[in-house]
Amino acid sequence: MSFWTGLSGTNFRIDWADIGGIRTRFLEAGSGPQTVVFLHGVGGHLETFVRNVAAHASQYRVLVPDLLGHGYTDKPDQNYELPHYVDHLLGFLDARQAGRIYLAGTSLGGWISARIAAQHPERVAKLALVSTAGLTASASVMNNIRTLTTNATSGDRESVRKRLQWVIKHPDMVDEELIEARWQIYRRPEYQAAMPRIMCLQDMETRQRNLLSEAELGLIRAKSLVVWTKDDPTGDIATGQRYAAAIPGAEFVVFEESAHMPQFEEPERFNRLMLRFWAD
Repeated sequence: MSFWTGLSGTNFRIDWADIGGIRTRFLEAGSGPQTVVFLHGVGGHLETFVRNVAAHASQYRVLVPDLLGHGYTDKPDQNYELPHYVDHLLGFLDARQAGRIYLAGTSLGGWISARIAAQHPERVAKLALVSTAGLTASASVMNNIRTLTTNATSGDRESVRKRLQWVIKHPDMVDEELIEARWQIYRRPEYQAAMPRIMCLQDMETRQRNLLSEAELGLIRAKSLVVWTKDDPTGDIATGQRYAAAIPGAEFVVFEESAHMPQFEEPERFNRLMLRFWAD
């Protein structure tokens, strides 16, 4: 599959793990005493890190799962709130014998990562939050996420393109292979049936009871990096600064040429930053 040409020469595999009866797809690459785990955002899937795996696998063991209900991972008949994501991810880490990890999450993945770092500090040695959700509840942003993602699952490839154009700053960066990978997931009947459950955190009442707080972020003891973007459609730079200010000793970095997916939009700079942060 040409989508994986960025991993040419890298020893990686796509496999499945049974996490409490939930068949979970994941990518694994590299080796080493330290494990780096990447978590994607809402409506995403492990392919959104295809431009980051090779750079990390040269030095670390890399794990990238499809989150609960996302990608090709099973979709149990329940709303997916933060405790469900956290329990599933912790079960996955146990199944893969990943001890104290380096954890990087984008958007929803960052929300999950922050909660795990705060509530399970023994599991996270270093933490990177990238364009992270979960500190705010904007009705307009939530409506955009729900509408664009729902349209993309019920429409054609062009509706998937529109969903990606909302989170990618430059139109020429909306990769055709990423569109195809996402379309192949979204067109599956089980994914379409699960969409209301995936979107439950875009409901105001549900979101409010799952939100992070500055007090919770203050519990994080892992060395932390907060990555934000100049043109994030889900939250302004001030939101990113709130994260960094609340987490003790956190570093704050802004990407100027990205919207919401700097790991995909500016992969070279992102990889350099992350490798420096992990090694520091």
